[in-house]
Amino acid sequence: MKNQPEEWRANRATYIRDHVVISVVGAIGTCLVLWWLGNTDWWVGLIAAPMAMAVRGFYLASEELALCWVLTEDEIQGSQGKRIALRDIQKVRNIGSSVQVITRSGDKHLIKYLSDPAALRARIESHISGAAS
Repeated sequence: MKNQPEEWRANRATYIRDHVVISVVGAIGTCLVLWWLGNTDWWVGLIAAPMAMAVRGFYLASEELALCWVLTEDEIQGSQGKRIALRDIQKVRNIGSSVQVITRSGDKHLIKYLSDPAALRARIESHISGAAS
């Protein structure tokens, strides 16, 4: 019996959370580097990093949140025309709120901003083991 295709989209709340986390880490890192270099205006990092991430997040949101991945019986299809045959997948792993799919040829695909990346990883691995049997 064939499984129905499953669709996975980026999650807006996860997208925003990831950008907030990156901006906090960036702000701290920038402040530390400026302080280490002896810059008396080290505090600029507290403003610059979050502003940069906010601009990036706003600018790319419509593109990133529109991405869609479909898991079928034989492959993973991306909304940008990507196709990954399940038989070609060597490894699947979680990276933060993303799932990375690595093919036998070394191609790497990142399915980003998922609310439950562990669930997608489990579904892909389940399809792979089902396709192998």
